[in-house]
Amino acid sequence: MWLPNTLGKNLDGKKIKKKIIFYHYDTGQPQGIAPTKWEMKKENIYTRFNSTLNYMYTQLPMFQRVGSQAFKKDLTNIKLLCEHLGNPFEEYPCIHIAGTNGKGSTAHLTSAILQAHGYKVGLYTSPHYRDFRERIKIDGKYISRKYVVEFVENNKAVFEKIKPSFFEITVALAFDFFAKEKVDIAVIETGLGGRLDSTNIITPILSVITNISFDHQQFLGNTLKKIAREKAGIIKKNIPVVIGETQEEIITVFEKKAKTKKAEITFADQIYQVIKKSENLTHTTFDILKNGRPLFSNQKINLHGAYQAKNIATALQAIDSLPENFSIKKAKVTSAFSDLKSLTNFKGRWQVLQKDPIVLCDSAHNEAGLSLAMSQLKSLKVKELHFVLGMVNDKSIEKMLNFFPKEANFYFCKPNIPRGLEVKILAKKATELGLRGRAYSSVKNALRAAKKKAGKKDLVYVGGSTFVVAEVI
Repeated sequence: MWLPNTLGKNLDGKKIKKKIIFYHYDTGQPQGIAPTKWEMKKENIYTRFNSTLNYMYTQLPMFQRVGSQAFKKDLTNIKLLCEHLGNPFEEYPCIHIAGTNGKGSTAHLTSAILQAHGYKVGLYTSPHYRDFRERIKIDGKYISRKYVVEFVENNKAVFEKIKPSFFEITVALAFDFFAKEKVDIAVIETGLGGRLDSTNIITPILSVITNISFDHQQFLGNTLKKIAREKAGIIKKNIPVVIGETQEEIITVFEKKAKTKKAEITFADQIYQVIKKSENLTHTTFDILKNGRPLFSNQKINLHGAYQAKNIATALQAIDSLPENFSIKKAKVTSAFSDLKSLTNFKGRWQVLQKDPIVLCDSAHNEAGLSLAMSQLKSLKVKELHFVLGMVNDKSIEKMLNFFPKEANFYFCKPNIPRGLEVKILAKKATELGLRGRAYSSVKNALRAAKKKAGKKDLVYVGGSTFVVAEVI
């Protein structure tokens, strides 16, 4: 039985403020402190936020969890939803970024440069890792739980009428939040594809397409040209477009679309050359040339991997392609690169979780992304490689597994989502391809086993899916 100290004094007779100490009835010993009104209010927001997320996850189709049934083949719902909100995306300029790989990194790099110049920058990306609010940030700070709760509560009747997907509501929420907070500019990353992506109702001041590779073929097409046509759907009339990589097989797709839309087109890798020099556990050092001339020497960037060179070039060209009223200074670009993670709250890409042994995670989850990640691993001087590996069930498993080194140790697992590939299926297919390892009941158990077996000079890589990474960061 518990008895409160109704006199508002502690055992020494001193007055206490706002809090009530609870004592045990028999012993008289202090046992705990009753929550203040502020603490009760905070707890209530957490409870309401969790209930709101539960509604969004269970009542609305979410591609990351359930796959194809959440994919909408037109923009009707998002248009109706945004019309209801007063089309908030019209209140600020936007940069729109699509592509198969690198669009998240490019979005964060672009945002960091703008933030370093004092602009208030909204950043929308997807999917999230651990916290839903990772998707919607202003100057690196997550949207508040209160805003998410009130947005859903205030618009639930409209949701029930329109029946939007999880992604459509999230996009509308981001647009609304950025307008209410009066951002100077927003960097908007597409989710899936481009032409039919929910973000594609905006008319940006700049469109960016990083690259094209095979991913989500069931929605975007089974050839690079078909996928490129879908991504090119974000190119708007008279709006400049930056293409990150010159890919001979699909260059004409973008050129024809840009010509049709009278959009000025620039290929970033034809302007910028980014050369990796060295790296440590916090930064990678690059030399950056523009049109063959040195621009930044020994530039430290708070990202890992030689493959980031492509994203750096794309982000720099994107900044160059902004209207003249965005005044950009070289010195502030340098600080933006160096402080990228603190500025934008960037996570999940080649993220070092610990040393001795090195444990890192990376969200590469398609053929091109894994090819780059495995190439980067080969450049590291480690004794043995250990892979904590899980995938989702709508990927080409065999093609992806072929990128992993056969001499490594594997710890197979299933990400804890409905789309997660059953671990027995993954382990069986991996064994057939000559990869040796064991199946584990969860991502955490697989990682625990890998860390236990790995020596100090080894490296543990966690990946195969964004959702595997989400369970360890």
